[in-house]
Amino acid sequence: MTNVLEKAKAIYDLENYEFEQVGGHDGGRNLVYVCKQKEEKKYVLRISALGDRTMEEYEAETEFVHYLAKNGASVADVIPSRSGKLVERMQVKPSVIGLSEAADGAEGDAECFVSLFAYAKGILLSENGYHYRDGAPLSELFYNMGKTIGAIHRLSKQYRPTHQRQQYFDKYNMEYVDKVIPDAYAELKAAIADRLERFRTLPVDPESYGLVHFDFSDGNYHVDFSDGAITTFDFDNCIYCWYMFDLAHLWTHGVGWCQWMPDGEKRLAYMKEEYFATILEGYRSEATVSEELLERLPLFIDMVLIEGIVDEFECAAREGEEPDPEDVEDYVKCLVEAIPYAGIGVDL
Repeated sequence: MTNVLEKAKAIYDLENYEFEQVGGHDGGRNLVYVCKQKEEKKYVLRISALGDRTMEEYEAETEFVHYLAKNGASVADVIPSRSGKLVERMQVKPSVIGLSEAADGAEGDAECFVSLFAYAKGILLSENGYHYRDGAPLSELFYNMGKTIGAIHRLSKQYRPTHQRQQYFDKYNMEYVDKVIPDAYAELKAAIADRLERFRTLPVDPESYGLVHFDFSDGNYHVDFSDGAITTFDFDNCIYCWYMFDLAHLWTHGVGWCQWMPDGEKRLAYMKEEYFATILEGYRSEATVSEELLERLPLFIDMVLIEGIVDEFECAAREGEEPDPEDVEDYVKCLVEAIPYAGIGVDL
């Protein structure tokens, strides 16, 4: 990566900064570095080299993030290069990229896409042991989660892009599902086909459907523990989809707050009446959501489960491995057996 980092230092004026690579995680698509210098702002440098997205898609992502930041959303902004670009395209030797997939079939230089982002204020919840800030109720966190994604959606409804990201069905269709999921999972594929048909009946008006984060969870925002403010980052998966997806995604990532409860009915009641109701209160302080779509929350949760399953099979393919059935078995069970709410009300 030396040549890429040296180029990045020059085009972003980071010659005197130290670069610390962020450890990878399951499903990670990029090489990420924190750039820091004493008494100076920190930045995040992202190098994308999988070769499965176009310049247009990276420009669409960064253009959206920059628009959100300029209009008051709490997101980590994109920092233009010295030439004013939000994305820089580089040619590098495949052997030094560190992501072998980028070199698949390549005999010469490989292409990668580089962007610099502001460092989000605060830290991950996980870095604080999932303890919220002293003296504040957990409901404050839930409210702020809803308010943060609500502001993003409110601005998305007004957004008129120059560059385009994918539409939901461009990727999530049975042709692609058949490609990434083996035939051994016939029941799962039938369940996905059923849900996709239901998704096609959902409204796609501008109040219901637009450009969404598609991965809004506690791994992709920082919390400022001085006041509880949330700053969102990692729009790498943003896509045109239903706004309800981001809310349903919060549902599936919130079960940890009640999973210790031994009774399924109590877990489900907590999720509905305390967790999700508070998220909706925060969300509605920024954006509207129709009761009709809220009533279909279980269907949108199934949409989140499908995204998670497809991602698991994609990641296994990138690594040249077979997917671990344990990594998807709960999601598969919920889809195949039509268990609602990601199974929080039952013992899977």
